[in-house]
Amino acid sequence: MQTDDPIFSESQKFRQWYVWLAVAIAPIIFVWAILQQVVLGVPFGTNPSGNVVLILLAIVFGIAFPFFLYRMGLDVQLSNEAIHMRFWPFHLKPRTFYFSDIDNAEPVTYSPLKDYGGWGIRYGAKGKAYNVSGNQGVVITLGTGQRILIGSQRHKELSSLIKDRL
Repeated sequence: MQTDDPIFSESQKFRQWYVWLAVAIAPIIFVWAILQQVVLGVPFGTNPSGNVVLILLAIVFGIAFPFFLYRMGLDVQLSNEAIHMRFWPFHLKPRTFYFSDIDNAEPVTYSPLKDYGGWGIRYGAKGKAYNVSGNQGVVITLGTGQRILIGSQRHKELSSLIKDRL
């Protein structure tokens, strides 16, 4: 995502160690399963699947899913007119919030699990959230009353730049 001459730009990725620890378990299990069943000829599990299915699952969960998670991220840019935000791969083109439609912007510290149910594109009692990591962001309030949290490691700078344009 690239806007012409952004006044603010931030890209965030899922890089938490505990996420990657969980993701690393699947390839290890599938390598073991393929070695046991395909190479050694010993069925893996009490109701083993065929070798082709096992290899396909290993490709999906051992290669494709980790790659997908590695590439997933939140890109936020500010132009002079709007906030442009894209959560790849769910947004094929950026979501745009024009400053003329925004009533307020406040830097916040929040609990991702308690307030929004986790990370990603989330819906909670406090509104919609786009967050990848950490517990800081900017809540923008639209003229419609809708509240949107944009996760940011530079939440005070982002909030200040938005407020300057309201």
